[in-house]
Amino acid sequence: MFGTLGMPELILIFVVALLLFGPRKMPQIGRSIGRAMGEFRRASNEFKRTIEDEVSADEIREVEADLKDIKKTITDPAGISDLKTSIKESLDPSPDSPDDGESTDPS
Repeated sequence: MFGTLGMPELILIFVVALLLFGPRKMPQIGRSIGRAMGEFRRASNEFKRTIEDEVSADEIREVEADLKDIKKTITDPAGISDLKTSIKESLDPSPDSPDDGESTDPS
């Protein structure tokens, strides 16, 4: 919880604080430290949430851009023929590969 601080170190810090501030101020100091830690935790969680929201919004913008490109390709007649050609090329085997599965190595 406190990192590398052990029980002896915590007791020493408590005794020094008790001597400096007195027993009447200790509960007040504890409350203020607790509030500060809670506020810091809330701020860090809010920052983390903001970063995650921005990352997801960026991903959504990328998908929207891809959809716009697809829509443009579909509505453009030249784009459709290019799309058909690229699909056809991806489905047809390349001329470099052997059709019957035989090796071209003469040995």
